[in-house]
Amino acid sequence: MSEPAGKLLKVTLVKSPIGYNSRQKATVKSLGLRRMRQSVLIGDAPQIRGMIAKVSHLVAVEEVET
Repeated sequence: MSEPAGKLLKVTLVKSPIGYNSRQKATVKSLGLRRMRQSVLIGDAPQIRGMIAKVSHLVAVEEVET
């Protein structure tokens, strides 16, 4: 899988989704996060920003330039 040119977002799971509803758990999983303090690099897109907004209380986000 090739990385998109431009900005990347480093998304880190900082709080467990246990105890939250299944839609939020599914959003965390679809972002590619499985464990606490795991980080993933994701291309910056409006769809990804929307997913992050829905679980902003569970994740930390940093912008990374490539």
